[in-house]
Amino acid sequence: MLVSATEMLKKARDGHYAVGQFNINNLEWTKAILLTAQELNSPVILGVSEGAGKYMTGFKTVAAMVDAMVDSLGITVPVALHLDHGSYEGAKACIEAGFSSIMFDGSHYSIEENVAKTTELVELAHSKGLSIEAEVGSIGGEEDGVVGAGEVADPEECHKISSLGIDFLAAGIGNIHGKYPANWKGLDFEALDKIHNATDNIPLVLHGGTGIPADMIKKAISLGVSKINVNTECQLSFAAATREYVEAGKDLQGKGFDPRKLLAPGFEAIKATVKEKMELFGSVNKA
Repeated sequence: MLVSATEMLKKARDGHYAVGQFNINNLEWTKAILLTAQELNSPVILGVSEGAGKYMTGFKTVAAMVDAMVDSLGITVPVALHLDHGSYEGAKACIEAGFSSIMFDGSHYSIEENVAKTTELVELAHSKGLSIEAEVGSIGGEEDGVVGAGEVADPEECHKISSLGIDFLAAGIGNIHGKYPANWKGLDFEALDKIHNATDNIPLVLHGGTGIPADMIKKAISLGVSKINVNTECQLSFAAATREYVEAGKDLQGKGFDPRKLLAPGFEAIKATVKEKMELFGSVNKA
C-alpha cells in the first residue's frame, strides 16, 4: 500500500535524518529501489518526472506497476509514489492516476500565480489524502528541457508558499540537477538557515542530490532538509555497469543477450547506489 510522504518526512525532520527520493525509469529501477528499501528497513519515495511517466506509457501504468510490485514483493516499509517537478496539469493527472504524493513546480510562474495554483492543488491533494511539495526559486541544471541556473530562493517567498498548507518545500540553495560543474560554489547554508527559519519548521527538500559532497549533505540535514532527491547518480551507475558487461563481451556468451542477464549488473549497481545514499541520509532502520 502506498502512503503519502507527510508522516515519513515529519519523522525524518524530528529525527534529523533525510528520506531519499529515488527517481524511477522502468521496472528494473523500481524493483531495485523497493528491494533495497526493504533490506535496509528504510522509508522511501519513488519519484516520477513527467518525462519518465510518459516514457512508461503514462501515470496510470506507473501507479499500477508500483502498487502491484509493493504487493508482490511483500514490501512493508513506507513507500510514497511522488510526481517530481509536476506541471499543474501533470499534478492533476497524478492525483487521478493513484499517486500518493505530488510536487507542483510553480517556480517559473510569478509568485502570485504560483500561490494561486499551489492553493488549489493543496486542497485537491489533501482531499484525496496525498502529500504535496511546492518549489520556490528554480533548481539549476536541466529538468525535462527546462534549464535553470541554480537560484537561491527568497525566504520571504518561501514563507508565502509554505503557509499555504503544503507538506514540504523545495527551495533553491545553489543546488542543480545533473552533474555539478568544476566551478560550483557549493550549497548556500546561510540561505538554507534563513529559509528554514522563515518556513515554520516545514520539512525542506534538496533537489539535485547527485554529486553533493557527503559533509554538505549532512550539514543540510542538520539545517532542516528532510528529503533528498537522487536521479542522475543511479543512471550513471546503471550505465557504467551495463557498459562493463557489454565491453567484456558477456552479452555474446551463452544466453548473455537475454535482457534479464543484460540488465542484471545495472540493476545491482542501482541497488548499491541506493544503499550508499540511504546510509548517508541516515534513513536505515527508520521505517
